[in-house]
Amino acid sequence: MQEIIGNILVWAVPVLLAITVHEAAHGYVARHFGDPTAEQAGRISLDPFRHIDPVGTVIVPLCVFVLSGMAWTFGWAKPVPVNFNRLRNPKSDMLWVAAAGPFANLVMAVIWAMIFALIAGKVPQIYVSMAVAGMTINGALLLLNLLPIPPLDGGRIAVSLLPNRLAWKYARIEPFGFLILLVLIATGALGVILWPLLDVFLFGLLKLFGR
Repeated sequence: MQEIIGNILVWAVPVLLAITVHEAAHGYVARHFGDPTAEQAGRISLDPFRHIDPVGTVIVPLCVFVLSGMAWTFGWAKPVPVNFNRLRNPKSDMLWVAAAGPFANLVMAVIWAMIFALIAGKVPQIYVSMAVAGMTINGALLLLNLLPIPPLDGGRIAVSLLPNRLAWKYARIEPFGFLILLVLIATGALGVILWPLLDVFLFGLLKLFGR
């Protein structure tokens, strides 16, 4: 039990930071391009309690963490409300709003890798493990959200880049996006896609800082 609690603490800070900054970034960029919806809802904030979803931020991460043998976890926050029709150029600006979340995760992964390079072998292992967890969760969220499945960020980016007629048809997948994701998870296809990419991403991060 003590080991489980210790590992939960190791992952809790990186997970909360990863999902909080990811969602706040969407809101910030949406405001920059003319949509104040997230700001009006108080969601451009680094206060994690404004972004916590009881299922996605608490229940699912804990279950995945335990079922994975405390090897990794996964979760999500309440989506930041964005009204794409209020953007100055809805179709093109959608790309930047959608890309803001994954970009935030990329930045955080780099920061955690930098911390890891600075502290490895010099501080208690719990802090080193937290840095590894930070790289892992941000890398996983980055890659997952870039999958071209609406309403994931990658799907929204694809809709923004496609010609209007194709974009309209592709956007109609969105109501089924979560079901598609569940099927990918249940069949193991998601792991086949993501884990090799995550391994390459983490390897590249460590190489970047000479580890």
